[in-house]
Amino acid sequence: MPLKIMKLAIAATSEININPLVTRFFYEVPAALDGPTTLPIDAASFWSDTGAPATALPVLSTENSSYEVYINGVLQMEDISTYTPGATGVGSLVITVPTGSSIIAGSPVTLVVTNYAPTSDVDIVT
Repeated sequence: MPLKIMKLAIAATSEININPLVTRFFYEVPAALDGPTTLPIDAASFWSDTGAPATALPVLSTENSSYEVYINGVLQMEDISTYTPGATGVGSLVITVPTGSSIIAGSPVTLVVTNYAPTSDVDIVT
């Protein structure tokens, strides 16, 4: 018999789902702000997608989450905000307004929190 490569007789299929859970919060800046300053927004100051007052900001899943901040519809740089999950008095978003920048009164602030709950299913047939 001639030489040949021996292989395992195995077939495998996998299905991976990322399952994002997106939560949006809304806030309206009450007065104009000129930098340098900070804009702290407590969890209870946000509205949910339904227009109801928010009661808590969600915990970010380790390595499977992110948050984005939009001011007046424009995505902001990550380093100008600090996100703290939790209920009223604990949960907050703090925006640092840099020198030379400003936020106009009435500007909407949109906070988008995305947590992923990935699942996988592998089927191996021998």
